[in-house]
Amino acid sequence: MGDIGQFLPMILIFVVAYFFMIRPQMKRQKEEKKFSAELKRGDRVITKSGLHGKVVDLNDKDFSCVLETMAGKLKFDRSAISMEMSAKLNAPEKK
Repeated sequence: MGDIGQFLPMILIFVVAYFFMIRPQMKRQKEEKKFSAELKRGDRVITKSGLHGKVVDLNDKDFSCVLETMAGKLKFDRSAISMEMSAKLNAPEKK
């Protein structure tokens, strides 16, 4: 019991770190991957840098997409599209 007692605080720290830091990050990565896989033409999106646009074309070879903006068409990597900001953009407005 004495040897286990020495390592118990370290084991507890690892368990707490897993449930409060590692697990939520893994869940978030899974949601972002699902979001980028479900993108389709015509979706209105916002990139992580704040650029607003509409998806015009999707390329599965290099996992990129072409966005149409007011300035023209721009090619982005799908990982550059923000899941949170795009969800807010497409959410129904409350009155």
